[in-house]
Amino acid sequence: MAKDPICGMTVKEEIGIQFKYKGQTYYFCSDFCRNLFEKDPERYAVLIRPCAAPGMEKERSIAYFSMEIAIDSRIPTYSGGLGILAGDTLRSCADLRVPVVAVTLLYKKGYFYQKLDEQGNQYELPVQWNPQDYLRLLPEKIDVQIEGRSVGVRAWQYDIVGITGCSLPVIFLDTDLKENNDSDRAFTHYLYGGDEKYRLAQEIILGIGGIRMLRKLGYTEIKKYHMNEGHASLLVLELLRERKENKEAVWDFEGVRESCVFTTHTPVSAGHDRFSYDLVKNVLREEFLPLEIVKMLGGDNGLNMTFLALNLSHYVNGVAKKHGEVSRGMFPGYAIDSITNGVHSHTWTSESFRRLFDKYIPGWAVDSFTLRYSLGIPKQEIWNAHMESKNLLIDYVNKETNIGMDYETFTIGFARRATPYKRMHLVFSDIERLKRVAREVGKIQFIFAGKAHPKDWPGKELIKKILAISNQLKDDIKIVYLPNYDMEIAKLLISGVDLWLNTPQKPLEASGTSGMKAVHNGIPNFSVLDGWWIEGHIEGVTGWSIGSKSPEPGSDYKDAQEIYDKLENIILPMYYKERERWMDIMQHSIAFNASFFNTQRMVQQYVLNAYLH
Repeated sequence: MAKDPICGMTVKEEIGIQFKYKGQTYYFCSDFCRNLFEKDPERYAVLIRPCAAPGMEKERSIAYFSMEIAIDSRIPTYSGGLGILAGDTLRSCADLRVPVVAVTLLYKKGYFYQKLDEQGNQYELPVQWNPQDYLRLLPEKIDVQIEGRSVGVRAWQYDIVGITGCSLPVIFLDTDLKENNDSDRAFTHYLYGGDEKYRLAQEIILGIGGIRMLRKLGYTEIKKYHMNEGHASLLVLELLRERKENKEAVWDFEGVRESCVFTTHTPVSAGHDRFSYDLVKNVLREEFLPLEIVKMLGGDNGLNMTFLALNLSHYVNGVAKKHGEVSRGMFPGYAIDSITNGVHSHTWTSESFRRLFDKYIPGWAVDSFTLRYSLGIPKQEIWNAHMESKNLLIDYVNKETNIGMDYETFTIGFARRATPYKRMHLVFSDIERLKRVAREVGKIQFIFAGKAHPKDWPGKELIKKILAISNQLKDDIKIVYLPNYDMEIAKLLISGVDLWLNTPQKPLEASGTSGMKAVHNGIPNFSVLDGWWIEGHIEGVTGWSIGSKSPEPGSDYKDAQEIYDKLENIILPMYYKERERWMDIMQHSIAFNASFFNTQRMVQQYVLNAYLH
């Protein structure tokens, strides 16, 4: 037996990947580890370090900043896709021993707990949780200036433990200190809560406070600062200030730019934070750099956090190939690459599929690319693993709702943020036709989930509409809307439905990761050709498309008709009458898509394209 010198995994010498260096034979668990070592042994020995232990702060060379990070459903510091992606990214960094420390905010009252009444009205309730149950309070504190007041910030730490046994520190910033006044204590109570001033104060704490806390905690060797969306981009101003105070006679724009990486996530213009300069000057005050400098970096018409990040990052990327293209159109003149999102394979694979992969693809959790070998797994065993997951889902739904869903009925899942451009109502555009398809071709049942932003009234109306339709169709098609969608419900849904439906209006889906989670459990996708599905779709092999490949937005009518046509003529007949073909698609979803759309591949691309340059 030997140890992989990069990730530390135990490797059987007879099956390990060999590489000779300076007269010695090294054994690697994956091509990725071998390639890192082979390219530059000395350099990569510095990049890939052992576990994060107390006193090893200086070993961390990459700081990852995100407004939200999803670690555990019991730690409600996330709202949806952005936080889920951040958590998955960090898990893979831990698996691959990439020397990252993460920074985010602690939300004492979470995003919100979603409660739905019988009519589908959404009520937002604070989340009850105790950070001391999950996080470790650190003794260090720092201050930031907000509206001329000194606001104290403390830090909590959670250690993400990777598959290889190594840990990655996540630092949570918290202003709920007794020495702060009530309004300042509340800055870290709610994720995406309050008004613009509240949001700007949070971004000061994350960006400026985050840099100061890293310094205070001993992370003195950070070489790259990765901003996961523009919320953290005030960190570039703090880096500029540091360099000016420490040694630079002039503003060191190039030095800061070389140290920063920026990932933009939204093709929706309203999703990019902007603050008026009057508000910025009033809230930042002592933290405010000269106005001409800030305007040069953040734009003349208010401080645009995306422009701030774009202007001071040496590497910028969108989160899918199409999203990179859309982002270049939104921000002409900027070099914007693309790294398509992924999901953490082991986290989002159900227990039944984990056992199946362990049996046929040993080491898959360490090297997700090996999931391509799922083509060699007997298809009946894939089906059996699926039915085990489906039974768990149906049991949960029936227990929670008493709706009486059954195991054999074709089950369609739709779960994401409730907002109009996601078009969750599209499948119900022609209710009479849907009823006829279910009656004449094969029974259908639907499971929906997702929160609407508290201020998204059209999104809330969509939830009410789905509940109204479920009552209207209760004698023909069972439809349920599960409240308070979180990581645990997501794990049940993406592994237990038979088909994953996604109907965004093009080109507003930056990437979309729920479908990637589904393919790790053999679930075919039925989706509009936008975001990641443009790359993952092979018609009739990994799933089915809705609408054309044209970049132009599809009409609701045409897209709905295609949904009905394919359900009636292809999907339902195959599921009920050609089970062997259906299992082929399940198998290819894993082999073609799960093996690529994972955060191990994604993190490797960040390391090679962004962190090492």
